[in-house]
Amino acid sequence: MVALFGTGLACLVLAIASLSKWDQPSVIYLLLGSLLYLVGTILVTIVFNVPLNDALAIAKPDSTEGANLWARYLTNWTLWNHVRTIAAFGAAALLTFGLCDGTVH
Repeated sequence: MVALFGTGLACLVLAIASLSKWDQPSVIYLLLGSLLYLVGTILVTIVFNVPLNDALAIAKPDSTEGANLWARYLTNWTLWNHVRTIAAFGAAALLTFGLCDGTVH
């Protein structure tokens, strides 16, 4: 949780700080990378993956309803996990590009 939400906090701070340095060329990459992480990783986790986990946790695994829930869960959770994984990689690429440019101090 520290890695997930610690990175989210760092991205929030970076996004806010980047707004004050709008005249620097690499700031757009820092802002977009931060927003992509916050929306594509944190928000997707909170809105999609956690509710799916919560529903599965209370299901009775040996019931018909539990079997149906598991089938839906597996498809839906995997989809949203792919979305947040791709978002995290995209955010990392944008942030790396923005930080390696060296124009934001």
